[in-house]
Amino acid sequence: MSGRLPPARVAPGGLASQREPPRASPRRARQEGFSLLEVLVAFAILALTMGVLMQIFSRALSTTAVSGSFARAAELAEATLAQAGVAIPLEEGDSAGEADGGFSWALRIQRIDVGDLFPDQPPPVTPYRVTATAYWEDGGAERHVSLATLRLGDALETVGLGAGDAPTARGAGSR
Repeated sequence: MSGRLPPARVAPGGLASQREPPRASPRRARQEGFSLLEVLVAFAILALTMGVLMQIFSRALSTTAVSGSFARAAELAEATLAQAGVAIPLEEGDSAGEADGGFSWALRIQRIDVGDLFPDQPPPVTPYRVTATAYWEDGGAERHVSLATLRLGDALETVGLGAGDAPTARGAGSR
């Protein structure tokens, strides 16, 4: 009987029809589609992935905001350095001010003593260390950016000074 075909079935109208496809076993019918457990696992994986992506995008946005603040602070500190010796006299001391956008600045000018490099004569110029710092608030914490440079001023006058007198810059007068 292995080589024989099953007999054709007769349709209700008396016509012979082709063979019917074999019916699926009950076990095969249960395996079509996804089970509830598979769907729940897929949703859990999707939720975890979305959570990680949201954290990445959130951190990227906050990093962009912080880098913008740092760039603005660096511009402010650079502009403050440029004012030293122009709008702000090149004399030892500290000065400070406010800027737009919640930023403030501080400028410190310190004379560098190079007298021991010129033992027989006064130095031809007076070097100053100029430090500009920009401050701002970020999430309750104070942040700052500092830039420093060396500026050369006029030579200090040392002729005719008494024992307790300090040297002054030529043309600047005494303080």
